[in-house]
Parts: sequence; structure tokens; C-alpha cells
Amino acid sequence: MRTLRDASVGETVEVSRLNGAGAVKRRIMDMGITKGVDIYVRKVAPLGDPMEVTVRGYELSIRKADAEMIELR
Repeated sequence: MRTLRDASVGETVEVSRLNGAGAVKRRIMDMGITKGVDIYVRKVAPLGDPMEVTVRGYELSIRKADAEMIELR
């Protein structure tokens, strides 16, 4: 399955599922990343971590480890 980590810069993707459990999943949901939301990948740091995305009209930096828990359509 394709995850947010696999998305390229300039791409808009849709979340299909969140993996993980407990506090980690809750933290991702608290950032506004939920099933069905569109995410625009703005930038990726030179070494690949973190990546900057736009979710629900605001910018967010997310680590690769967290991006792997977000499955895309």
C-alpha cells in the first residue's frame, strides 16, 4: 500500500487509512489528518526528514516515521 512517505513534492493525495495505535494515532488525528482529507506535499528536507505538507489550509511538518502510518488512495 502507498503511504504519505512515498508521495512526491507537488502532489496532492487523499488519506484512505491511518495505521498505528494509541497515542501515536491520536496525535496524527489531532493534527487534522483523518480519513478522506486531502494532503498537499509542499517540501521535503534535503535528507528526507521531515516533510512539509498542507492539511486543511495550514502547514505541517511531519516525520517519515509518522508519514509511513498514513495510507493513501
